[in-house]
Amino acid sequence: MNRVSRIFIVGFFALLGAVLVFSCLNFLGCSVPGNSDGIPVYTYNITNTYPHDRDAFTQGLVFEDGVLYEGTGRFGQSTLRRVELETGDILQIRELSAQFFGEGITIYENKIIQLTWQSNIGFVYDKDSFELLQEFSYSTEGWGITHDGERLIMSDGTSTLHFLDPQTFEEIGQLEVFDNDGPVTRLNELEYVQGEIYANVWQTDRVARIAPATGRVIGWVDLEGLLTTEDLSEPVDVLNGIAYDAEADRLFVTGKLWPKLFEIELISLG
Repeated sequence: MNRVSRIFIVGFFALLGAVLVFSCLNFLGCSVPGNSDGIPVYTYNITNTYPHDRDAFTQGLVFEDGVLYEGTGRFGQSTLRRVELETGDILQIRELSAQFFGEGITIYENKIIQLTWQSNIGFVYDKDSFELLQEFSYSTEGWGITHDGERLIMSDGTSTLHFLDPQTFEEIGQLEVFDNDGPVTRLNELEYVQGEIYANVWQTDRVARIAPATGRVIGWVDLEGLLTTEDLSEPVDVLNGIAYDAEADRLFVTGKLWPKLFEIELISLG
């Protein structure tokens, strides 16, 4: 091999390596060997698969006391549901007025809290009866909601998370979410998991794992490939829906109009 050929080959692989590193950092947010600032990336293993209503435009998902609670969206189709995990059967349902586009839900004590998209109105229901107990207002759009046991945590589609008092629903703080490339926007459905905030990033297959004290993304979960070709035989929308079973340490994910709900375990890519 002559000197020119060797220089060409070395240059080619150096360029290829640079391209791969750039792609990894900008599209996966993943950790690069030797990069001390790299953010860990996780993939998944599917441990169980359950039926999911194809008509459910999933906006919020919670697991408690052995059943799923789901909030769905779209004008004229928004609902609050209690769902049997194993069968996907709807055990209880409350329909929202057609003027409201339902969004995220969370359970705080014995109440279910549900946001709406652009109406600036949230609803508080009795957990057992689904009776409407009160309404509250907020100044932003409503996307996702969860809580850390003391504060409600709400997303509005930007990089800002809002902390609300769970009794008065007044805003008591904000958190800016960022990674190594800057603000992380389009934060959607939220779940509080073992001291971290998990957030779907709208229109992606990624979930951000966020440190609630700083707003820094401390991990990316890449959920690409959950649905099979057969699952895509009818229209589906984006990944959206995270629920955590704290008692059994189980993590569930699904999406809008998806035919399946998945129980997954996370696997670190190093």
